[in-house]
Amino acid sequence: MFERTSIEWPTFSLILLCTGLWFLGTTYASALWLPLGFVVTTLTIALHSSLSHEVLHGHPFENQRLNEALVWIQPNLVIPYARFRDTHLAHHQDASLTDPYDDPESNYLDPAVWANLPAAMRWVWRANNTLMGRIVIGSALGVVLFIHAEWRLIRAGNRKVLRAWIEHLAGAALVTWWIVSISSMPLWLYFLAAYAGLSLIKIRTFLEHQAHEKSRARTVIVEDRGPLAFLFLNNNLHVVHHMHPGAPWYKLPSLYRDKKNRYLELNDGYVFRSYGEVFARYILQSKDPVAHPLWPNR
Repeated sequence: MFERTSIEWPTFSLILLCTGLWFLGTTYASALWLPLGFVVTTLTIALHSSLSHEVLHGHPFENQRLNEALVWIQPNLVIPYARFRDTHLAHHQDASLTDPYDDPESNYLDPAVWANLPAAMRWVWRANNTLMGRIVIGSALGVVLFIHAEWRLIRAGNRKVLRAWIEHLAGAALVTWWIVSISSMPLWLYFLAAYAGLSLIKIRTFLEHQAHEKSRARTVIVEDRGPLAFLFLNNNLHVVHHMHPGAPWYKLPSLYRDKKNRYLELNDGYVFRSYGEVFARYILQSKDPVAHPLWPNR
């Protein structure tokens, strides 16, 4: 399907470019005009998340330790790379996609859990199921739930999770030191940029998976080829990525183009033409119920 090279130069070059732009965003661009620095920093934080996704799937080098050394410092400050790696690889068990318990990236709740939520939390979850809500509050909700789950694992004695957080906090301390001591950006604005970067990624994850009896039909295709597709490193062609998780980001469009009808047959036509269509449909409209509609009969 594709040939692996010893160094995937497009990915390696993009990691270097993203890192350089992050430094420029927090220094020169912010000194020149703070809103420009904010925009550049936000975009590089979002792109860094997409690049971290490439790294955990084995790019750009054959040596995975070297790959991970490129991204172990996470400029978003709140998601340890090692935990992102482990939970995302668990998510790639397609038979468990959208499972409220076994899919770490599911946005569905067990109907029994949903039925017992207080009214205020139901409102939050319903708002989170619109695209606007996912962008505005989705990152906050996701981080709170993620950290709560991580803390439970640490308290239960999971040393692997604890080690991941210790390594991450060391990197976060370096980022904070840079912003406070070297950069031209106020720390409060950097926190806002980090949040905005995570929120941009929420646009991609908003409808990546749907509840469906067939596991092959749970994963979306968004045929966008614009700026968001680049920011997401073509992961909007999500069913292609799930079928070929080892394919680098720059190969996904050609893989899709060569067998488009096959992919759309496999996912039962779960497709959108662009992110413009996604925004038009769901900016204030919920795409899915919060409670898993097929639970537990899957």
